[in-house]
Amino acid sequence: MSRKTALARAGQNRASLYDEITDKIIAELEAGRVPWVQPWGTLAANATVAIPRNAATGRPYSGINVLLLWGAVIERGFSGQSWLTFRQALSLGGNVCKGARGTTVVYADRFVPDNEKRRAREAGDEARAVPFLKRFVVFNAAQCENLPADITSVAPPTPTALIEPRVEALIRATRIDFRIGGDRACYIPALDCVQVPPPQAYFEPINWHRTALHELGHATGHASRLARDMTCQFGSRQYAFEELIAEMTSAFCCASLGIVPTVRHADYIGSWLDVLREDNRAIVRAASHASKSADWLLAFLPEDQADTEVHFNAGRRVACR
Repeated sequence: MSRKTALARAGQNRASLYDEITDKIIAELEAGRVPWVQPWGTLAANATVAIPRNAATGRPYSGINVLLLWGAVIERGFSGQSWLTFRQALSLGGNVCKGARGTTVVYADRFVPDNEKRRAREAGDEARAVPFLKRFVVFNAAQCENLPADITSVAPPTPTALIEPRVEALIRATRIDFRIGGDRACYIPALDCVQVPPPQAYFEPINWHRTALHELGHATGHASRLARDMTCQFGSRQYAFEELIAEMTSAFCCASLGIVPTVRHADYIGSWLDVLREDNRAIVRAASHASKSADWLLAFLPEDQADTEVHFNAGRRVACR
């Protein structure tokens, strides 16, 4: 097989994988389920609230893989968020249970083909990298036998009393201009300012945290932070794409902090579907941006704030520049 043919086939496989992932997310949204707002703790799933991790390396999964693995946990009733490949299970002294069905995740990166390196050398140009997307299969720890006890054990949920102080400590540490008050939640790019109504305005105050983290997700796109395009007009495709990023940023942060909110931004589902149907790479790109956004925010979380008291007052500014 020629190199040209191999690259063409690789491109086709990559496009097919994007279609497969996008179709799965679209099906969830069309059914009225938001893949990044999972029904943790309900009869649908008894799983711990957390970002999925590789049981062998300890590394958290990111981007679209978080949504794919959360979906598998909910659909198949797993109790933990630990995953590993067939070979990793063997390397740990265990094995995948006979007949277990794995879950597909993806690895995205870029590489420079040899012919492109030659072209660049001859032309004196900079070589152009080619994106690739590779699929591989992982199994939940619950699908394996004889693994070490520390891998199969499920961590207890974070006590609610410890969640709110950590979120306030995170907000303060980011030094983003964050104001509590008013009757609507928003991020104002021109002022680089977040405003969120007080928790008392929410039917379930725990949902204040999801909204706050959603708006902070928008704020990470500022030119001084992750520098996303924030010039989009309300109702545009780019606006809906940015909402996708903020929604998933909030979901990833909530999962990392052990917060179980129930609020859903259902009003945006129609616009999200339009974006996904138009571009089969949109959900993968949005999830990647969201992981970077959540990582940026969570990097500010102080490790010594677990016992800090929190008091929310309408009109109070939590953090300012």
